[in-house]
Amino acid sequence: MPEAWRQARSVLLVRLDNLGDVLMCTPALKAVRQALPHARLSLLASPSGAALAPYLPMVDEVLVHEASWVKGPGMSLPAGDPASDEALLTRLRAGRFDAAVIFTTLTQSALPMAMLCRLAGIPLRLAHVRENPYGLLSTWAKERDVLGPGMRHEVQRQLALLCEVGMPAPRDDRLVMALDERHRRDAREALREAGLPAGQPYVLLHPGATAASRRYPAKEFGEVARTLHTAGWACVFCGGPDEQALVHEALGQGQGGALDLSGAWPLGTFAALIEGARLLIGNNSGPMHMAAALGTPVVCLYALTNPQHTPWRVPSRVLYREVPCRDCLQSVCPQAGHGCLRGVEADEVAQAALALLGEHLSGIEAPGVGDEGEARHTSTETA
Repeated sequence: MPEAWRQARSVLLVRLDNLGDVLMCTPALKAVRQALPHARLSLLASPSGAALAPYLPMVDEVLVHEASWVKGPGMSLPAGDPASDEALLTRLRAGRFDAAVIFTTLTQSALPMAMLCRLAGIPLRLAHVRENPYGLLSTWAKERDVLGPGMRHEVQRQLALLCEVGMPAPRDDRLVMALDERHRRDAREALREAGLPAGQPYVLLHPGATAASRRYPAKEFGEVARTLHTAGWACVFCGGPDEQALVHEALGQGQGGALDLSGAWPLGTFAALIEGARLLIGNNSGPMHMAAALGTPVVCLYALTNPQHTPWRVPSRVLYREVPCRDCLQSVCPQAGHGCLRGVEADEVAQAALALLGEHLSGIEAPGVGDEGEARHTSTETA
């Protein structure tokens, strides 16, 4: 590692998109902590990503900024606020950072943040950039990813960025989300109040996603739950307040007593519900990445809007149909049939779930939050 980086004592780590993107960045955050054990690490995140602050033990503080150059949830073109960007510059100057690592996807530009870091007087600035950034970066990691099959997973991309300055990947490169017993206790109570007997295993279904193009039809989730119920599994639906309509549509399929735990849950309680499940069935969304971080196997209905966000280092089944319009990056599917998702039959999802339950979870020693113990899944990890 260059000596200047080795001597850094205050490091800014930038990840300005969504909660799931921050989770996929946690192996890289862990790598920085491993390489610079005495440095103060500050994560700059969006309001969505900053919600993870209590669950990221490798960082010392989380700063919040809604960047004008990064798409926000449900927005096609964020208006931004120049005064907010000016306030961020003032805050960066006051932080007296020695170094900044700017994490982005290949379709995001690191240059606006690089400019702010340069104006703030941060001497070391690292990012992936396709065009020549000249003096905006002190270390230029040339963008080599091309959107499409075979590109690096988001986790690999961020770890490769750190290798540019000699920071090795951590030995354990799984995603990180640290919970405590309080979160698990609250989740157990929520399940009991909803009617799940203490200790009963359950499958969690999450039909939501921020982008409509990533949502498998809610009524098909209901059909999946019906099949799992027939096979003897308790099913629990979850989602935030803005996803309750999707949950209710799924429940309307008459799937046999599935429980509704959608609503305004604290993030830690919601995470503990995921941790305690035998399996999560959901779309490419934040809860899927939370499941990967918490060791819960996943059946993911994966819209082919992009290829690099599949479940990481957790037993999984990724279901989709190949379509000529894949890797479209669209938030709303422009095709009438939405073939990459709607082409997947509900029975195929249910059979994938039952197969994954049978393959990976028969050896569980301690059940999840349905019992008093901490969840432990004994299974083979896959990327």
